[in-house]
Amino acid sequence: MIRIELSAWTSARAEATRIRETVFVSEQGVPAEIELDRHDPQCVHALARDETGRAVGTGRLLPSEAHAERIVAHVGRMAVLKEWRGRGVGGALLAHLIEAARKRGDTEVALSSQTHAEGFYRGHGFVAEGDEFLDAGIPHRTMRCVLA
Repeated sequence: MIRIELSAWTSARAEATRIRETVFVSEQGVPAEIELDRHDPQCVHALARDETGRAVGTGRLLPSEAHAERIVAHVGRMAVLKEWRGRGVGGALLAHLIEAARKRGDTEVALSSQTHAEGFYRGHGFVAEGDEFLDAGIPHRTMRCVLA
């Protein structure tokens, strides 16, 4: 059974960093110097824990941005350890981050999806927009989900 907890960077930093370095830096070749950024201290961080309490996935919700009549939340740095992929961890993380955005009054959630993960996000109500672009040398596409 997976348990999701939301916390500040001060509480999540060590475990979120371990997961992000494993997934993004070691597996995907993202330069270590750009993986952690100035946004982390302002974000709400989600950690997925297995039945023993070990953190196996993470994601973050950036501060809201006002755009005309919309209040947009941004989800990022979604990462699940390889042995836990395909077991609902990413979906549980995303659902908790979306609910946190909804509770604070955001009207939509945006994210930059690695193109191989677009199907995952479509399955959670996100719609792709715009052209593909490179981020850290990895193809991405912007996706959005309007909150009810």
